[in-house]
Amino acid sequence: MELLSPRKARPGDQVAVLSPSFAAPAVAPAVHEQALERLGRLTGLVPVEYPTTRKLDATPRERADDLNAAFGDPGIRAVMAVIGGEDQITVVPHLDPSTIGQDPKPFLGYSDNTNLLNWLWTHGVAGFYGGSTQVHLGPGPAVDPVHERSLRAALLTGERLELTEPGESEDIGHDWNDPRALTEHGEREPTEPWTWAGPARSVTGHTWGGCIEVVQWLLTAGRFPDDPAVLEGGVLLLESSEELIPAREFGWIVRSLGERGLLDAVDAVVVARPPTSDFVTRPPAAERRAMRDAQRDTAITMVHRYNPDAVVVVGPPFGHTRPQWIVPYGGFMTVDGEAQRLFADYS
Repeated sequence: MELLSPRKARPGDQVAVLSPSFAAPAVAPAVHEQALERLGRLTGLVPVEYPTTRKLDATPRERADDLNAAFGDPGIRAVMAVIGGEDQITVVPHLDPSTIGQDPKPFLGYSDNTNLLNWLWTHGVAGFYGGSTQVHLGPGPAVDPVHERSLRAALLTGERLELTEPGESEDIGHDWNDPRALTEHGEREPTEPWTWAGPARSVTGHTWGGCIEVVQWLLTAGRFPDDPAVLEGGVLLLESSEELIPAREFGWIVRSLGERGLLDAVDAVVVARPPTSDFVTRPPAAERRAMRDAQRDTAITMVHRYNPDAVVVVGPPFGHTRPQWIVPYGGFMTVDGEAQRLFADYS
């Protein structure tokens, strides 16, 4: 697919900060306010809120109205989601495609925002998978360097970056209403090297995918082109959420993608490091490692069952763990199985 790459913002431009799914700022305003301050300071952009940014239980129509207004406002040069959720699939039918074609602007979000990114993608506009003001900008002592680099590249500079392993990871931070949330990271642990599988070749292609649970919803709702050839030569992005689905369920969804013909179409698959704990459950370190290993092995087995020529890398942190790389959605990524290096083009 030929996708439009929205032009970059410039310092002083406005960026819309919206709640297309869960309005997290309504329950944790201090984290939200710190996120807005950091966003402005790190990028030079001016955050702009909309009526539902802090409104709990806003209707799908209300949230879509804010998105339509932001995408249609020439003064807004980028749109960011505060966080994901679980019902954005009900917002998408209310979106107006006419607001994005003439003046496309970058959208940043992940998790439930797979819905909106896929909608933009099907209408020919590239976005960026990752970024959450409430999760990656507001909490902790500072914004993680890899997140800041990719945030600036997505919004401002459009450069090509090599995605590297930050060396540490956390699944969940402090409760947003705990004062420590503003000054401390969550519990972090050392990371393991990424796993590469498949042929030793380099693949460069357009990306598509996202949160695997939401990808399943999109296909169920019929919100993907009938012909899987639209992904020909592309790079499939897959990551799992804080719902902590077991490896076998992850494998079932990947198998369904194979039966649909999507795995055979792509030339590479990138699977993110998965979270293995939440606010309620934190298994011992060995058990968490075993959960990650099981998902890794399942992903590689299923992908190569349908496409043994696909280059696969498992471990890059672009999903529900922190630090997080923001990555292109519809833009280009290079998955180099020979040099075992990963690059993203933010233009």
